[in-house]
Amino acid sequence: MNNQPALSKSLKVYQIVFLGLAWMTPMIFFTVYGVAYDAAGGQMVLAYLIAFLAIFFTAYSYSRMVKAYPIAGSAYTYTKKAIHPRLGFLVGWALLLDYIFSPIIAILTFGIFMHTEFPSIPVYVWVIVMNIILALVNIVGIKSVARISGISVVVQILFISLFCLFIIKDIATGQASSSTLFSLHPFLASDIPFTTIFSGAALICFCFLGFDAVTTMAEETIQPEKTIPTAIFLIVCIAAVMYIAISYFTQIAYPGFTFTNPDNAAYTLVKLVGGNLLSSLFITVLIIATFTQGVSSVTSVTRFLYALGRESVLPQKVFSYIHPTFKTPVVNILLVTAFSFLGMFIDLNTAVTFVSFGALTAFTFVNVSVIAHFYIKLKKRSFTETILYLIFPLIGAAFIGWLLTLLNKDTLLIGVAWLTVGFLYLFVKSRLSAPFVKRDPSKVTVPQK
Repeated sequence: MNNQPALSKSLKVYQIVFLGLAWMTPMIFFTVYGVAYDAAGGQMVLAYLIAFLAIFFTAYSYSRMVKAYPIAGSAYTYTKKAIHPRLGFLVGWALLLDYIFSPIIAILTFGIFMHTEFPSIPVYVWVIVMNIILALVNIVGIKSVARISGISVVVQILFISLFCLFIIKDIATGQASSSTLFSLHPFLASDIPFTTIFSGAALICFCFLGFDAVTTMAEETIQPEKTIPTAIFLIVCIAAVMYIAISYFTQIAYPGFTFTNPDNAAYTLVKLVGGNLLSSLFITVLIIATFTQGVSSVTSVTRFLYALGRESVLPQKVFSYIHPTFKTPVVNILLVTAFSFLGMFIDLNTAVTFVSFGALTAFTFVNVSVIAHFYIKLKKRSFTETILYLIFPLIGAAFIGWLLTLLNKDTLLIGVAWLTVGFLYLFVKSRLSAPFVKRDPSKVTVPQK
């Protein structure tokens, strides 16, 4: 009998949705506004719409695979089970690039905007403080994370609604460039090349990350086969409505908006819309948002490392350890905390592009995994099943794969280098150790708390 402490099943649909939205962070629109605006040539509405369409098909594929394999591991598990363990490892290795840099983005964003508000305190001081707090909150347990996430998401949605109301007021009173709330202009590319807009969409896909992260919490979710798929679609649709709405109102009201520093361009935008009052509120909400994004990001990456450790892909004694009291992977949390101190040395754009490479690579193979598992292995090939298990995931894989190629060359080169390191690790491990996968996690019983 296995008496090792295990993850506790306690999460419901609304908690998963809040965790996903908190990980995604609705305020991420403002966090990456300057970087995304530059990448998309200012065509934010089209870029977000394209990103949503690409993500929608991928979200569908995730919802299918989590039903087939309701265990921690996300894209790594799905590719390993549906296609091949070694390919699964490489996909997991790419996804790890996404997960380990996501907490850094939250921590770095917190530091940048706190420094904007309090210029006398360096960014690195805020990075250190935030990092330590995130570690402590995650060690305490998943229920505390879900509770904090719910409050944060509500606050963010209220701020976004207020921001849009301020823009509507400007339009209604003639203080904006547009005199009408309804315009097709944001949906027209004008003189911006579509390749530029699609490049922006590739980077903007980062803003939807969160629906995939919740699959890493399948073993802490009540009835994950039903709960996770429902939560995935709710997360993606809620996020799309918010992002496209903000982009639309901003684009029609202030089409000539300019900024000098992409990292804090959103602060300039918010000040333009609502003056000092709204900008002060913005900083407060953003601090709350980046905090909960960081908490959720650390939760996701530590559960992913737990899945790799439990299968001995990474050293089992280290990465699969669960604290007997807190029921959390404490060692993983401490390791991620140590890595996140890189936030003192890299810029926001670099972290975002690393996350985008890892996420888009994983998304591509999750779509392919649906085809491999359902259409090829299970031979689900009726007319309806062909649409669901071949056409939909094929569209998702092609769309996401194409967006992946549109990332800048430096990002692609570093991403390939990262995959090469993973391949070498896999090669050495297969030569020096026993079978690649020691045990099947789907056969491991996870007791309820």
